Amino acid sequence: MTIRQDEGHNAPEGAGFDLKVDVPHPARMYDYFLGGKDNFPADRKTAEQVLDVFPNSRIVVRQNRLFMTRTTRYLAAELGVRQFLDIGTGIPTSPNLHEVAQGVAPDARIVYTDNDPIVLAHARALLASTPQGRTAYIDADLRDTRRILTAPELHETLDLTRPVALSLIAIFHFIPDGDDPYGIMRHLVDLLPSGSYVSLTHLTADFDPAMREVERAYLASGVPMHLRTRAEVERFFDGLDLVEPGLQVVHRWRPELAAPAETDPAGDGATATDPAARVKAIPLSELTDAQVSIYGAVAYKP
Repeated sequence: MTIRQDEGHNAPEGAGFDLKVDVPHPARMYDYFLGGKDNFPADRKTAEQVLDVFPNSRIVVRQNRLFMTRTTRYLAAELGVRQFLDIGTGIPTSPNLHEVAQGVAPDARIVYTDNDPIVLAHARALLASTPQGRTAYIDADLRDTRRILTAPELHETLDLTRPVALSLIAIFHFIPDGDDPYGIMRHLVDLLPSGSYVSLTHLTADFDPAMREVERAYLASGVPMHLRTRAEVERFFDGLDLVEPGLQVVHRWRPELAAPAETDPAGDGATATDPAARVKAIPLSELTDAQVSIYGAVAYKP
């Protein structure tokens, strides 16, 4: 199934949203790093500042997204998961989580959650489900767990007596300690029935101190960021059983599960002068932990 992404900034219902285009936003910066078009001058300016201090930032974002597609495919194909709750969805970029899950299991059900108006404006791309499955969207902040856990969209779409895969991709490093990130995680995991899974990624400066400059660049632009160590990221999985190979820099998490199209940039319309295309052309085997600098893992709730 192919989902068309709107060109430029013509969001489907964007006129009704305050996109705050003069302020950089992580979702739009992420889109810029991926080579997308749904970003504005303030996003590009801060993203370029980040690239100045950490030129591998496009690699980080690319590998983070490939981790999402690999883990989703693994959960659906090998573990039989048919329900997904994705928090911190970001701007739709095909393949989206539901495309991956429903590509394996057309009856899969997915609930997306984000608080960015531009993501809400593009939500129709996230709602293009297969006829057998279903998708829904919750407009909520990760920190507002009550809003998420009581949302009608959640309870009308997912059966919370059956396993759910909770996806928290590249979101907790935007939650400072003062907002109790581990408490947020506990509230979300408590919702999940036994037999559920959690997929999570988190930026780190463990392998390259230049990542601290990235952190400072985000903070200077008004975007909260809090890098964490391996031990601090492991705390998010307290009470859960890590699935092999455990917590890894994301390109080392079961790279053999990558689909051929995810490691071959040919045919996607990109050119050799496109920075995002050049990043796609780097073989996984040539990447270093310092270049990738983001941890990821999948865990099971007993």
